[in-house]
Amino acid sequence: MKTMFTDCRIVSLHTDVTEQQGYQVQENMMIAVENGVISALGSSLPSDGFTHVSLENRLVTPGLIDCHTHLVFAGNRANEFEQRLNGVSYQDIAAQGGGILATVNATRKASLESLIELALPRAKALISDGVTTVEIKSGYGLTVNDELKMLRAAKMVGREANIHVTTTLLGAHALPPEFAGRGNDYIDLVCNEMIPAAAEENLADAVDVFCEGIGFSKIQMQRVFEAALSHGLKIKGHTEQLSNLGGSALAAQMGARSVDHIEYIDLSGVEALAANNTVATLLPGAFYFLRETQKPPIDLLRKNHVPMAIATDFNPGTSPFASLTLMMNMASTFFGLTPKETLYGVTKHAAQALGLNKGQLAIGFDADFAVWDLSEPAELSYQIGVTGLHARYLNGVKANDH
Repeated sequence: MKTMFTDCRIVSLHTDVTEQQGYQVQENMMIAVENGVISALGSSLPSDGFTHVSLENRLVTPGLIDCHTHLVFAGNRANEFEQRLNGVSYQDIAAQGGGILATVNATRKASLESLIELALPRAKALISDGVTTVEIKSGYGLTVNDELKMLRAAKMVGREANIHVTTTLLGAHALPPEFAGRGNDYIDLVCNEMIPAAAEENLADAVDVFCEGIGFSKIQMQRVFEAALSHGLKIKGHTEQLSNLGGSALAAQMGARSVDHIEYIDLSGVEALAANNTVATLLPGAFYFLRETQKPPIDLLRKNHVPMAIATDFNPGTSPFASLTLMMNMASTFFGLTPKETLYGVTKHAAQALGLNKGQLAIGFDADFAVWDLSEPAELSYQIGVTGLHARYLNGVKANDH
């Protein structure tokens, strides 16, 4: 397969976010794609033997990447949202069987087929935002069989929705009720049964841990990461969302691709990210929905040249938002990121957070790109609800989304 895309206005993002080249729109460009990979870019390219496709002077960016979601689950927690707004505390909701355990109970009861059916509209909402790759975590099953069921559903969503999916095992998301008071026993299950089973079936690309006072300790996280690495899986962490336990630094030192949330990360944590080339993934949807006030230390991350990714964190309890461009806007309005930083955050840096050869328009990278009826890239984080998406291309092939 050899395709030459002509009449392109390219935003390549092939340089560092601190450089202007790569973010500036390049007019009248051509993109050569061979076997799903970009083989050449330029204003004039030899094109014998190529199928020609004119993009009619539209804006072209790398396909957007949502690098942190919990897209597969059953149940609905809108009632809890309403209860909280009527003054019911989270503790009271949890005591009534609500909170994450409500989602766990519903997900355990759901069949594989129903989980796929429920997740597809969420994936399609992201697709309408120009997303070509999405990471989907487990974490609402909390048994070996139910976690594997979630991962299988995630892979099927990718095939049925025509979107690239990477999968992450988040067995260490919360302590299931049958292990109440026995956190270390549950971590034994995650390390000795859950991770080996996911690795054997090739169901997970990475393993994640929620390291927090209401989740798991730094020592428990280290045990899970050691088990993951021993089975050839990559690691990443939910860290420093509600407090500073030092999880980000440990994760980075152990080779984590990303640490996510990080509102409470300190200087030593940021320096550990910089030293280990670990991405800081910002999740402004959860910050907004929980009405938090502690912001991630953006200036500290910039000063230490830590790449910042942005993701939806789509989940039923704390970030029910299936719009990555909305997250770009929130990252600007709440955290002070520039439109340029937000675009890097959902392309090049998001790809780095997942270890993918995507996220920029450059030779040798996967030909995943989004075509927009927009004048300039800043519009992606400026206007919400009307994305201007014209088409998505996955490995150089147009996706039939409309």
